[in-house]
Amino acid sequence: MKAIVQDVYGDSDVLRLADIEAPDAAPGRVVVRVKAAGVNMADWHLMTGRPKLVRLAMGFGGPSKSPVRGQDVAGVVESVGEGVTAFKVGDEVFGAARGSFAEAVAATPANLVLKPSGVSFEDAGAATMPAYTALQALRRAGDVSGRRVVVTGAGGGVGSFVVQLAHARGAHVTAVCSAGKTDLVRGLGADTVIDYRETDVTTGSDRFDVVIDFAGGAPLAHWRRVMTPGGVLVLGGDEGGGEIFGPLLRGLRAGLVRGIRASLLFADVTPDDLVETARLLASGELRVPVARTYALAEAPTAIDDLRAARYAGKLVIVPSAG
Repeated sequence: MKAIVQDVYGDSDVLRLADIEAPDAAPGRVVVRVKAAGVNMADWHLMTGRPKLVRLAMGFGGPSKSPVRGQDVAGVVESVGEGVTAFKVGDEVFGAARGSFAEAVAATPANLVLKPSGVSFEDAGAATMPAYTALQALRRAGDVSGRRVVVTGAGGGVGSFVVQLAHARGAHVTAVCSAGKTDLVRGLGADTVIDYRETDVTTGSDRFDVVIDFAGGAPLAHWRRVMTPGGVLVLGGDEGGGEIFGPLLRGLRAGLVRGIRASLLFADVTPDDLVETARLLASGELRVPVARTYALAEAPTAIDDLRAARYAGKLVIVPSAG
């Protein structure tokens, strides 16, 4: 089968389309024929090996333990291994499966859920990681009804989901993004939209009960001065973090900030969050703003486009397109 693989860490030119052995349905595993695979910043981190802490899991000389990129998947069950009872051949599923930038991928059944019939493969394939991260960020924030919530990176995958979910839960949402994404974010339910290049939200007179920061640009002390006493600061990705530890150091510093509850979120897929994501997609409560789809061979371009924030919304690899 065709897959996007890499032998060494680096920029997108280390990725190549290659013929590799198709996965088998080992005991306790499910093989999914990939119809769509969302592109996430996790793919960039694993591609570059940055921060270097990720190399503990991937391999120090190169990503030898996981050479095929891709984290999220939507597709059709092609085969099931011994002991698997949750799915059968032909089921349409979505969820998490490392190595999904390929024509087929092996997954753990607990990391998959049935795709709602009215939801496209592209939407489902784009939803997994942003959705469970957004759900866990809001869980960390607590009850947001009637509270003032600011979301940075609001035009990205996670941020756009947080905006929708916080709005649906009764929050007054201030969304921070680039100018090219303001229309999208406003349409997702943001009450106020701020272009971060024009306005620094941490210098204004507004005060916030909750900050969900997935952009990582503002110092923690700046957030503290615009937050209400006892407010909640949830830190997500920090793509400009240190070469070795990435956002980890910022997370450690968060525990030293007084007067607010600040913490770093390490989101991980859970069966309950997948079930909730499927429900939200089926009901229409969660919209997936897919900006562009790419053929499998175009995966390097997709990761470059994501890193450069060229599009408002999610980017999706569609293997059958190429």
